[in-house]
Amino acid sequence: MSDASSAAFKAEMRAGKPKMGLFINSASTTVAEQLAHSGYDWLLVDSQHGPMGSEKLGGMLCAVASGGAKSMVRVAGYDDRAGIQQALDLGADGILVPYINTADEARHAVSTCRYPTAGTRSVYFPQRSTNKEGLLGYVPNANANIMIALQVETAACIENMEEIAAVDGVDILFLGQNDLCMSMGLYETYEFPHMYTSDELGAATAKLIAEANKNDVTLGLFLFGTDRVGEFLDQGFRFISIGNDLHHVLTQTTAHVQALEGIGKAHGAKWTRRPTNLM
Repeated sequence: MSDASSAAFKAEMRAGKPKMGLFINSASTTVAEQLAHSGYDWLLVDSQHGPMGSEKLGGMLCAVASGGAKSMVRVAGYDDRAGIQQALDLGADGILVPYINTADEARHAVSTCRYPTAGTRSVYFPQRSTNKEGLLGYVPNANANIMIALQVETAACIENMEEIAAVDGVDILFLGQNDLCMSMGLYETYEFPHMYTSDELGAATAKLIAEANKNDVTLGLFLFGTDRVGEFLDQGFRFISIGNDLHHVLTQTTAHVQALEGIGKAHGAKWTRRPTNLM
């Protein structure tokens, strides 16, 4: 996206405007393009868990851009220099770095996303990232306009949150409740899904919120579905994913299957879905 729209997107988040999005795990450019036209503010191409290399990633980012959504890429980790470099060169508007545990890891991630002297990102031309603005239009403004998100998903991250949230260049602290609950041992303590409303997770989330607010960092969050979106909007979360493309497919399919069961029963032609653990 252009520098102007990049700056506006980040400014709107900091001003409290919600930005709703979705993860893309299917590695399908067709699905990504359709979802880019759906009205979501942003789409995140998940190269951590999605089956794709850099060539596929390039196609995915083009597909997202074609629909006007902003693009994020989740890379393998703070030390995934090649993954971060490729994603940004291929035109990603931002990076989500998973499994951050310490402020040093956070600084390393930020450095890899930024050009010198603020960071260590390598400059190269031509690349898709420079196609619209040119080398001198893109590079001088990239450090301010690239969105850098760190995933909060470990007990160590919460323990070190005061230092992590204060790292210069962090735009979004993105809460991953599933992995955080696992890291904190809550799956062993609570019966599903009560770990998500536990006092322990609540205290960890409160610490995240306090430190993010102290440092003017946007709060992000991954949810499955919309049931709890209002609750987290009330807590100040503004960069929210309501699942991923595959989850969308499954939930819509479930709705159709349930409807077919009801229709069959009502019309004397009973039909039941084939047994599966996915729905």
